[in-house]
Amino acid sequence: MSTDIKENTFEKIKPRMTDNEAVIEALRCLFCHDAPCTIACPSSIDIPMFIRQISSRNTVGAAQTIFTQNILGKSCAYVCPTQMLCEGSCVYHGLNEKPIDIGRLQGYASDHAIDHNIRFFEKGKSTGKKVAVIGAGPAGLSCAHELTRLGHSVTVFDANTKPGGLNEYGVAPYKFNNADAETEVNYVKQIGFEIKTGTRITDTAKLEKDYDAVFMGLGLGKSNRPGIPGEDLDGVVGAAEFIYELRQRGDKIKVGKKVVVIGAGNTAMDAAIESALLGAEVTVVYRRGEADQSAYYFEVEHAKKAGVQFLYLTSPLEVTGSKKVEGLKCQRNALMTSASKNEKGKSKTEIKPVPGSEFTLSCDMVIMATGQEKLVEFYQSIKGVELDKGKVKVNQRFQTGNAKFFAGGDCINGGKEVVNAVADGRDAARGIDKYLTEGR
Repeated sequence: MSTDIKENTFEKIKPRMTDNEAVIEALRCLFCHDAPCTIACPSSIDIPMFIRQISSRNTVGAAQTIFTQNILGKSCAYVCPTQMLCEGSCVYHGLNEKPIDIGRLQGYASDHAIDHNIRFFEKGKSTGKKVAVIGAGPAGLSCAHELTRLGHSVTVFDANTKPGGLNEYGVAPYKFNNADAETEVNYVKQIGFEIKTGTRITDTAKLEKDYDAVFMGLGLGKSNRPGIPGEDLDGVVGAAEFIYELRQRGDKIKVGKKVVVIGAGNTAMDAAIESALLGAEVTVVYRRGEADQSAYYFEVEHAKKAGVQFLYLTSPLEVTGSKKVEGLKCQRNALMTSASKNEKGKSKTEIKPVPGSEFTLSCDMVIMATGQEKLVEFYQSIKGVELDKGKVKVNQRFQTGNAKFFAGGDCINGGKEVVNAVADGRDAARGIDKYLTEGR
């Protein structure tokens, strides 16, 4: 038995504000002169400025302030972990008051500009230079937009059938759906760059020859597998692949009655929450303790509210079943205090399997949320590009060891937030512009 997804199953976790709601919330802002919220924003949006503009009902001006620093301000408003970034730095925390709802205010202004197709930027005077961008995700789109504004001719290549990258294929739909992603891409590309989808780059030497510079804005690859017996059984899927299918197949996707998610990162929470919203009984299995999970606290709380159960200090040993998943064999762990210290000076903790503690969870679907592969083989095919633990090494201008190649986003940071990718793409474009116009 499986449960079908319905179009009305999910509602946005950050619903759009009404005009009055936005103004009332904006009027709460203290407009701090040192703006800790802006400092905490990876794309350095002038947050007090756009909030002040909303408070005076200058919504168009607010959108311009946002897009000047972050052309993907719409998706970042809904996808960003604002609780950890701008809102997490709000001075209201020190006053024991609710922080300003910055994310929803940003979404309000961004949506207004995009819904009314109010554009603030035009293609710059031609420099005669051509730039190729690999990847039509947040980093690539941000880079392409900035390069076009600076007057360069830009072509974006993407292996997928639709542009958008993570926003189109990797974000849980209760945060940002297909319509949102398509609307934003269409708005951003109006400035005048070309996007070629369904085009996988295999010959980087030809790309280097045909273009004056290349920006790599690739994301991560397939989900990692932990290497346990039975992980190839029917019913075992990677978390990234599960979200991908969910975003693209909609009401054709199936989910098990009893789902086990292995891992406790943010992607694991997305997979667990979506499965629970689809009616599944969901259990998250994590080998370490609750304090060690990498998922943000609010993602975990959201999962718990959706009915997700958690089994900490539990290691998966084997996916059981003949052809299809029937269960997950696990073992309990004990948390041990190590003699060594971590970087904060606290004692490290280690896990030790508890002998005789094996048990089997009954399930018909297992989702592996144990990280994603880095595209090492692709990067190694480019002469001069150096790697550090699978991540592309760049200088302050986002330039690699090959002067023509620049990079940003997941391929240099190993997988951070959409806003980090947007900021990288914007700043890399400025680095590329310096390289093309000044030879630096």
